[in-house]
Amino acid sequence: MEKIIDESLQGTTLTIEDKNANSKKLYIESYGCQMNFSDSEIVASILANEGFNTTQNLKEADLVLVNTCSIREKAELTVRKRLEKFNAIKKDRPHMKVGVLGCMAERLKHQFLEEEKIVDMVVGPDAYKDLPNLIQEIDEGRSAVNVILSKDETYGDVAPVRLNTNGVTAFVSITRGCDNMCTFCVVPFTRGRERSRDPQSIIDEVNDLWSKGFKEITLLGQNVDSYLWYGGGLKKDFEKASDMQKATAVDFSQLLERVALAQPKMRIRFSTSNPQDMTLDVIHTMAKYDNICNYIHLPVQSGSNRILKAMNRLHTREEYFELIDNIRKIIPDCAISQDMITGFPTETEEDHKDTLSLMEYVKYDYGFMFAYSERPGTLAERKMEDDVPEEIKKRRLSEIIALQRQHCQERTEQHLGKVQEVLIEGTSKKSDEHFMGRNSQNTVAVFPKENYKVGDFVMVRMDDCTSATLIGEAVGYSENN
Repeated sequence: MEKIIDESLQGTTLTIEDKNANSKKLYIESYGCQMNFSDSEIVASILANEGFNTTQNLKEADLVLVNTCSIREKAELTVRKRLEKFNAIKKDRPHMKVGVLGCMAERLKHQFLEEEKIVDMVVGPDAYKDLPNLIQEIDEGRSAVNVILSKDETYGDVAPVRLNTNGVTAFVSITRGCDNMCTFCVVPFTRGRERSRDPQSIIDEVNDLWSKGFKEITLLGQNVDSYLWYGGGLKKDFEKASDMQKATAVDFSQLLERVALAQPKMRIRFSTSNPQDMTLDVIHTMAKYDNICNYIHLPVQSGSNRILKAMNRLHTREEYFELIDNIRKIIPDCAISQDMITGFPTETEEDHKDTLSLMEYVKYDYGFMFAYSERPGTLAERKMEDDVPEEIKKRRLSEIIALQRQHCQERTEQHLGKVQEVLIEGTSKKSDEHFMGRNSQNTVAVFPKENYKVGDFVMVRMDDCTSATLIGEAVGYSENN
């Protein structure tokens, strides 16, 4: 749950520019969070060098890959249905091979490969560089699997292709894995222990994106605040590092500053933050540099200390409030969004009221809210009974969503009458006559196109709004343009 899942992107087919010399066709679908979509770019880059061009036409594919997510049951059911469809097509294209990538790979490898025989290949999130070997295995008629989790793989040396991009915004992965062991989450088991990318490789990627015309990047990780580079290796082994390694280590606030300085006109965002790891250094760095956006995704999961403890969240309600107070004090116009789980095992009405009261205190700009779904392999699944009835989960979730909608309206209205910088990302979904983009606080704004173009930084006067979208008029270019 430590990751944003955009429902509108689920199952997106990814395409890149063809290489003339390539003769094979790759069809790749992605499910889950931003990390998975970023990983699909890495996979496409690796396979482009192996003779594969991408296609959106399933019936001409030689290799079909599904990049999977284990965070919610719905995603697994969707992927399973897609695999059944691919196998139906395979009857007419027997040479077509099907593979599962990502978070479902390790947990379901035996079912997919041996019991149900619905895939030819299973590849975990740390094994993408092994794809050429695995493809050779299946071409020779053998099933192939590599789900070994790495202590050092960060794909820092793979320049990801940008798939289905608007050419304006891009994700840059900075960490892989997670050490937090929240009881509801499968990520530590599917993506392994935490390790960070070499900061220079991150700067190089950001510089390359700027040279290609990108104007905004999001530094991406399961828990970006936990970023720590000391020469390579797992974060948990930092205590064994030499004195020199410790003295020259780079933490997240330092990385953020380096990226901000490397490209002063490029907008910088980051996701996801964890309350237990976020330091005041990060907030001060955000305040120091104008090109770091005033927006933090800060999942809390519950407002109840008892439930937070059961989730193994290493922060209390009071510590979370202190962090929120510090953010508001240092960056008064910072937007904050949340992840929230309702109906976690043993949750009472009192716990639920604690969540609502926490939301009233913070008044989030927006959020990602879910009813608890038991995930196989997690500590909660092994040790706790999923004892909150579905109808109670649904009712509590609807109350959380209703309150969030109210707060979202209030937060959006705060921008009215202001002139704010917006980066144009594309045409509005509702009107060909309007552009859409986001302000620093990540709120979507739409305004008449006039003579501006995608990728421009423009100043927009905010005249009206819906609950989540600002409606305005451009009054000129920003000084960033």
